[in-house]
Amino acid sequence: MFALLQAAGAADTAATPAADATVAAAAETTNAVVESVNAVAAAAPAAPSAAEAAAAAAEAAKNAGQQNITLMDMIAASPLVSKIVLVILLLCAVYAIALMIEKILVMRSNKKRTVEFVAAYKKAKTPEEAAQLLAKQPEGFAKKMFAAGYGELQKAKDAGLYNKREARGDLIERIRAAMTAEQNKGIEELGSNMTFLASIGSNAPFIGLFGTVWGIMNSFIAIANTQTTSLAVVAPGIAEALFATAAGLVAAIPAVLIYNFSAKQTGTIGGYLEDFEADFISLVTRDMDKQG
Repeated sequence: MFALLQAAGAADTAATPAADATVAAAAETTNAVVESVNAVAAAAPAAPSAAEAAAAAAEAAKNAGQQNITLMDMIAASPLVSKIVLVILLLCAVYAIALMIEKILVMRSNKKRTVEFVAAYKKAKTPEEAAQLLAKQPEGFAKKMFAAGYGELQKAKDAGLYNKREARGDLIERIRAAMTAEQNKGIEELGSNMTFLASIGSNAPFIGLFGTVWGIMNSFIAIANTQTTSLAVVAPGIAEALFATAAGLVAAIPAVLIYNFSAKQTGTIGGYLEDFEADFISLVTRDMDKQG
């Protein structure tokens, strides 16, 4: 019995070191896990407070406001070709608007003077009376036509051909030719710069279209270089392209409008001058018939 107790004690004594070693290993493992958790917690950023979040939002809004692109910034950042296109269209637009103002004033002034001159002329019964009535009228195309026709009439009188029937036809043709020449000069003066207006109206949209194509091409190049299709990359180029199109229309629309207005007014004044020429020739032939 005693021997059995000694054997059991020896077994317990032998098992004690093994159990102690197992407990120590478990403790070390636990400590390592705790240290890892503490390291992760230390590395993780602390959650921002409400004040910090508000400050970050304000800074983001400030940065977004600083990135706004104005029209002048877009033009300044545009390539040289686009700037040249915009300068050309700007000059065309300014010139077309200036011509529009000038043509409106000139056409209305000449139309008014022509109508008043013809109205005063219709009161005369003879060429001499017409010359007296029209001497005080302001200068205009109709007055120049009358002066040319009346000058031929006076030359015929000085040469003694006014009352000769056989010379009547030639005199009428000379009067008509002299008045027509003055009329053509007046119409040509009214129609000055019309060719340039037509060129602006027809070509300005195509110049703007060239700027549009150039801007879109630059947008695609930006996409290829940045390897992104973000709208922030392509938007400036597209906006620049659309602005070139708008500039072309701004130049073309006034040019077309003033061209149509000038053409109509020139035709109207030309009609008044033709009627005046016919009336003057009729007055001369009636006076010839009265004098035999």
